Amino acid sequence: MATKEIIRSQYLATLEMLNQAILQCPEDLWADARYNNQFWQVAYHALFYTHLYLQPSEEDFIPRNMHYENAHRFSSPEPGSSGEGKGDSSYPKEEILEFLDFCRNEVGGKVAKLDMEANSGFDWIPFNKQELQFYNIRHLQHHTGELCERLGTVAGIDIKWIGMMN
Repeated sequence: MATKEIIRSQYLATLEMLNQAILQCPEDLWADARYNNQFWQVAYHALFYTHLYLQPSEEDFIPRNMHYENAHRFSSPEPGSSGEGKGDSSYPKEEILEFLDFCRNEVGGKVAKLDMEANSGFDWIPFNKQELQFYNIRHLQHHTGELCERLGTVAGIDIKWIGMMN
């Protein structure tokens, strides 16, 4: 398998695990205020950055029309940003699942066009496009794992491991 095919496969495998977690999340856990970063926030955050880092550069990024300011941020804003990351209400599952499908559809085309040796395209990312893709997949899987752990601990729900996708 070529590098771009491997990267595509790992994005899709991780997105499928996140999809399972979202689908199986009980309604009472979706926006559970006991968590500093609620389930929907973690899912949205992971998808926002997946979408962002699939773009050639920050200038090429167009947030989804569902995005509201700082929705992708957790409770502590990033340096230089205004406001907290938490919104007044959660995104419904259906919107997050639509965003996930959008990201899934973006993966094939965006990865195929990447110049793996080019700079990341993001001032705060000091490595090339190839390493950015591994970084992005690790970020996506980190938060997917966080949500899977939450499901297992709180609701006894296990998410199936997906090793690769064709």
